[in-house]
This record gives sequence, C-alpha cells and structure tokens, in this order.
Amino acid sequence: MNQELLSFIASCPTAFQATAHSAQMLRTAGYTQLSESEAWQLQAGEGYFVTRNGSSLIAFRVPKGGFRGFMITASHCDSPCFKIKENAELADERFVRLSTEGYGGMIYSTWLDRPLSIAGRVLVKTPRGVETKLVDFGETAAMIPNVAIHMNRSVNKDTNYNPAVDLVPLYGGKDSAGSFRARVAALAGVAEEDVVTTDLYLYNPQPGVVWDAFISAPRLDDLQCAFSSLRAFLDAGEGDSARVCCIFDNEEVGSQTKQGAAGTFLYDVLHRVCESFGLADADYHRAVAHSFMLSCDNAHALHPNHPEYADKNHTVVINGGIVIKYNASQRYTSDAVSAALFELICREADVPVQRYANRADIPGGGTLGNIANAQVSLNTVDIGLAQLAMHSSYETAGAKDTAYMVRALTRFFEKSVIMERDGVYTLA
Repeated sequence: MNQELLSFIASCPTAFQATAHSAQMLRTAGYTQLSESEAWQLQAGEGYFVTRNGSSLIAFRVPKGGFRGFMITASHCDSPCFKIKENAELADERFVRLSTEGYGGMIYSTWLDRPLSIAGRVLVKTPRGVETKLVDFGETAAMIPNVAIHMNRSVNKDTNYNPAVDLVPLYGGKDSAGSFRARVAALAGVAEEDVVTTDLYLYNPQPGVVWDAFISAPRLDDLQCAFSSLRAFLDAGEGDSARVCCIFDNEEVGSQTKQGAAGTFLYDVLHRVCESFGLADADYHRAVAHSFMLSCDNAHALHPNHPEYADKNHTVVINGGIVIKYNASQRYTSDAVSAALFELICREADVPVQRYANRADIPGGGTLGNIANAQVSLNTVDIGLAQLAMHSSYETAGAKDTAYMVRALTRFFEKSVIMERDGVYTLA
C-alpha cells in the first residue's frame, strides 16, 4: 500500500498531473469520462467521472437498484509551492533566475538547497483556439541557494525570508537566457511561438521512502488522503447509496475558485446525476438529506521535539489510526452526529480512531469541509491521518495509516446513512 501511495505521489507533481493520473486510474478500472459541456446519459451500475479546469475531479457510481443518497469523500490535490510567473526569466550578466510567487503557506526553509523540478500545464494555439498540454521537466531544473553562514551569522536565529529576494530560484548561468520558454514548448511538443500561456510550478522531485515505521515524501498533505479515497472508491462493493469521490484543487489558497470546494462543482454533479435518473428537484434534496461526506485532510501529529504544541487531551500520533478533527469555531465540520456515525463505520472496519483539537491558544487551519457545505449542506466529518511537518516540501507520516484509511473508507462507501428524522440516523 505504501509503495502504491509513493508511486501515486511521484506521478502527481501538481494538481493538473494529479487529476490526469486519477482519471487514468478510473479509466483503467472501466469508468467513463463525462464532459460538463455535453448531455449525460447515465446507466445504473456503471461508473463515471468528470473533471473541471483539468485540476479537480469527481467520480461517482450509482448502484443498479437506484440510490437513496450519496456517500462522499472530499480531499484536495494541491500543495504549497512556488508558482512561476508569466514572464519567467530574470536574467543578468551572470545568472538566469525564475520569477515566482508563493502558492499557499509554505515552510520556506525546506525549499532551499534542494534540487527542484517544474511541472504544470501549457495552453497552446491550435487552428480553432487553444488546447491544454501537461508538462513535467522530470529532472532538476532549479535551485534556491542559501546564503553561507559566514555571510549571514544569524541564519540559525529566527531568519525571515523575503520571497522576492531570498527565495528566487536559480535556473542557470547566463547562457541559459531565453531558453525557458523554448524548453517548455519542446516538452509540450509544439513550436515556441504556439505557446500562449502557462500554469507552471516548482516541485520537489525527491522520491518518497519507507523507513522504520514511517513514510516520508513530498505532498503527503493531501495526496495521502486523495490516494486513499480513490483507492477505497475503486475497491468498494456496491451499497444502497451512490458513492462519490471528490478531489478538489485550490484548498491551500482558500478554495474560492470554480474548481475549488467553494465552487458549484459538487452541487452541479450531484444535481445532474439526479436529473439523469429522472429525479425531481425535491428528490435531490431528499437524497442530500440521506447523504454523508468525509472531508479528508491530514492532521498534526504529536511532534517528538515539541510536544508542548499539542493539546494534552487530544494528542494524536503517527500510526495511531484515523484522526477525527474538532474545532469549536467550526474550522472543522465534525460535530457529535457526524463523528458518531463515522466512528461506528470505523468500528465495523476494525480501524482505530483518534480525536484531535488544537491547543486553545494556537489557532489551526481549516479544511474544505465547511466550504463545500456552503454549496451542498449535509452531515460532514473532518478526518485525516497524523503527520509531521505539514506544509514542508518533504513530510512524514505513518507506515500503517494509509492502509487504515483505505479500509475505513472502503467500508464507508459500502454503507448508507438514513435520516429517519432530525437527530435520528440509521447506518445501513
């Protein structure tokens, strides 16, 4: 399972590649790709998926006997990194650097003195308009060099990095001037003049490793949950509800995009599924009332050097099982109803559960659960796997936990939640 996860991560340097790779996994499993711009003719018992912006994906499968509601997982495939600006090259008489800006909340120091590669998408001119091409340099293409300690004696004392000065990537020597766009065009298989614009990002190409009881890799947040959700979705047997696997883009910058959880993507897909099976708008609302969503995003494990950052009653550990996340200000969606329902599913799957809450004086980040609920309101619980160094360019998690997540989510997709009345629910 860990080797499958690490292979998945290596194939997914950006949200565009993650979506394309997930789509290929679904096609291999017999799922049919749909387009939002075309009519949908759906058949019960068949699997389908649709992408938006090439960076978000929703897959679904309706059981043969019809469906009562939706069992939904939602994770994200973007990670904090550096985005390369449109006018990429910063050239002088000695060096060529790349003009970048930060995407999401990074731990800056982990990006320095590390071989970096570049991936993303290129929009190329065609006789009828534009077409998207995915590119991946697949090798070292840049480096962000530190200043030697001899010149910056305070480097180990609360260093503040200026992204416009200290974090500008080195691309090459002066002879590299003018080569970046040509290199991108060559990877896209087009002439340089046919490149219209790009969405390109720096990424850490270092392979993931399994060591002792741990796994370490880039982008564990949140590709570990994206992989687990998709693997469970494909493994699950048929239940009485339609199963839905969402992998969203732009969670790291607030999800406020058409392809993010704040957009209408999930609502549009669920509504079109109901419509395709001849259900009225009132039937859609009834189906949502019988639905349940897991917002899957990793959690902060107890740190071996800084246990003081953890809430003493809500300490979660690597290899301790799935984490249910709570927050009084609703940064996480978990409440007594959703947490109870999910814990019962984990008990059936024989998967251990941990409970996480931030220390009261240390505010935490949010996830896409509450954001998605603004478009499709349903019972939702925030879950994840415990990890260290969240938002580092190289993160660490547990060697046992991915399998726990796949097992619990497989069982989740096979279940149904029946809302008998407000506050009374049956798991079937």
